[in-house]
Amino acid sequence: MTDYEAIAMALRYPGPGRLEELKESWEALPGGPVRRHLLKFFGEIEKLSPAGWEELHTRTLDLAPIFAPYVGYVIWGENYQRGEFMAGVKMAQDEIGIDRNGELPDHLEPVLRYLAATDEPLPGLVEVFAQAVSKMRKTLKEAEADNPYRHVLAAAAEAAERLEVPVGGAG
Repeated sequence: MTDYEAIAMALRYPGPGRLEELKESWEALPGGPVRRHLLKFFGEIEKLSPAGWEELHTRTLDLAPIFAPYVGYVIWGENYQRGEFMAGVKMAQDEIGIDRNGELPDHLEPVLRYLAATDEPLPGLVEVFAQAVSKMRKTLKEAEADNPYRHVLAAAAEAAERLEVPVGGAG
């Protein structure tokens, strides 16, 4: 399992067996900052009831989320640049068979699963991913500094630091 896959798992809706799946997967990750952040997240959510975790997830990531978990939206808002970005990300995700599970192509979960599955990520995504995650972290911190999902975004920021724009740039 890659760091990106592990982080994407944290963004899935909680359900039966999810807590055990997270613990087993994350404890198997190699040591490092991503694993540490995910285990901190686990330590906080395991204290919640299943309904409490569902409520936290919904409040943080769904309906009227505390932070927008959409890479393109965070960078460009609702305009044509986001549309172009999403079209490119969708095409890249479709080429390697990423199931978006009903989410938009620029949602953090399918973006992370895409990054886990490709050796040559879309240059335009690589160029904005770290900036988008940074903005998501700032928004969450300002709105709800003790939210456990802060650890998931910290893990995503650590993973983003390792992304490199492929030779040839974003052209």
